[in-house]
Amino acid sequence: MKVENSAELSRRIEELKREKNAVILAHYYTTPEVQAVADYLGDSLALSVRAQSVDADIILFAGVHFMAETAKVLCPEKKVLIPCPEAGCSLAESCDAAEFAAFKAQHPGHTVVSYVNTTVGVKALTDICCTSSNALKVVESIPADQPVIFAPDRNLGAYIQKLTGRQNMVLWNGACHVHEEFSLEKLLKLKQEHPEAKVVAHPECRAYILEAADYVGSTAGILEYCGRSDAQAFIVVTESGILAEMKKRYPAKTFIPAPPDDETCACNNCRYMKMVTLENICACLEREAPEIVLDEEVRRSAERSILNMIAIK
Repeated sequence: MKVENSAELSRRIEELKREKNAVILAHYYTTPEVQAVADYLGDSLALSVRAQSVDADIILFAGVHFMAETAKVLCPEKKVLIPCPEAGCSLAESCDAAEFAAFKAQHPGHTVVSYVNTTVGVKALTDICCTSSNALKVVESIPADQPVIFAPDRNLGAYIQKLTGRQNMVLWNGACHVHEEFSLEKLLKLKQEHPEAKVVAHPECRAYILEAADYVGSTAGILEYCGRSDAQAFIVVTESGILAEMKKRYPAKTFIPAPPDDETCACNNCRYMKMVTLENICACLEREAPEIVLDEEVRRSAERSILNMIAIK
């Protein structure tokens, strides 16, 4: 019954997209059935940049709230919908804009680099945004003697600080619940059980997890590495939603999800991403709501920080 219902919902979603000239952008961490109805699949910033060039009146962002906000920042003329506005992000929510403004005031003269996984209010307080794939390049674009505030992910910030050797970086104390919860003990056990497997990890993981990895990179970077590597098996230390795309791209290879500390879980899921469903996507397209609406002054300030990042080659 569930399969039939999913098929019916998928057909209705396709009809609505045609009727309303709408496109669906879906993040790698959403469920496989949500990914299947998407017009574009990717990581958060790549999708938002893609949104700028699509010929559509409506953009539905199948992801968490900050992602839809980012799409609206870059596409103010388009109607941007989010099927589940309650789908937040533990990392974005770990950095409140008012608290961050006070933190910034305590460190005058610092260049502010903020991860794209932030609210529009934090982006508006930022000089240059970054992603997990370009954070190193963004920080290296800033003169070495210029102090930097890096927010909000302390693990990504510490990783970049280690790579650059910069001692003048101040880190905001935020983290992603998914990447914080991986178990080193279980990861090392998996490595013993699968000695031929390469470990691929996201830089939002804790430092001791990254030290055990063969490759550290963004979701897009991990996908590319798995394609070019001669290895036939990979232990995947990031949100398990990416496994669907991995298996689709490389069906001959084996992908093993790394487990969290929680004894009841075999893999690590983002509870917010899984709140996006075919049901709420369909309802959102039917009603053309909820819609992302931003204050124009805040939007322009946030846009500046993103464009500053895009300008870095």
